[in-house]
Amino acid sequence: MHLIAGGSMRLRDRLLSLCGAIVIGAGMASASLAATAAVRSGDTLQLGETVYRLDGIDAPEVDQLCIDDHADPWSCGVEAREQLTRLIAGRAVRCDDLGPDKPLKSRRLGLCTVDGDKLSLNQQMARAGYAVSADPAVKYRAKDDIAAAKEALRGIWKGCFVAPGEFRTDKKDGSLLGASCRSDRDREIRDVLFPDAPSAPPGCSIKGKFAVRARVTGNIGIYHLQGCPSYPATTEPDRWFCSEDDARASGFRRAFNCRVPKK
Repeated sequence: MHLIAGGSMRLRDRLLSLCGAIVIGAGMASASLAATAAVRSGDTLQLGETVYRLDGIDAPEVDQLCIDDHADPWSCGVEAREQLTRLIAGRAVRCDDLGPDKPLKSRRLGLCTVDGDKLSLNQQMARAGYAVSADPAVKYRAKDDIAAAKEALRGIWKGCFVAPGEFRTDKKDGSLLGASCRSDRDREIRDVLFPDAPSAPPGCSIKGKFAVRARVTGNIGIYHLQGCPSYPATTEPDRWFCSEDDARASGFRRAFNCRVPKK
């Protein structure tokens, strides 16, 4: 009888200890299991059902254009996405979950690392020159790595571009960044960076249009899905998005004539 009681007490103590550890860990950053990643953009990837934005950096949007070091238009947003894909190279990825992403609460901030690598993907993208610093950062402060990439003229820093945040808000008079910017070609450069009829990047079919009426709902624009009555009529979109999450994170809402897609 005493042996049974003693065993029950030890079992209860173990369970209480385990529950305490779970409660303590609930408020801390959690690491996901290693999984195959689907790259969404130069700073966003998906592991299973969870979408992570890489903490501390802001990469060009997939539909964003830059100017390269030869003064030619360059799909730097597509290149940033491909750079992240190359860094992962089909290997498993783990992400420390740092909490919800402010622009889109359904998306998470992450410090993500490929199995076998010492440096995080966040740091590798910053060092490769495919991002600017995103403040406030939760864990990874990218400024030093980005400053080094800028000095070495890596990635987008060898050309001319506007910060991704200014591209998202259509700030055509924003600061020009990069070694190839020329004050005597300011107008021509901005015409390239903000084209009147941008081309759709590969895999991106959602049309976005800046609209004053969208401000009623706290947005800056409206997006149109294929199959929506407004889709064919939106002949000159201002933005192209690869997913509804991307559109919402950029401050766009779905057109009211678009029905919710059936799952």
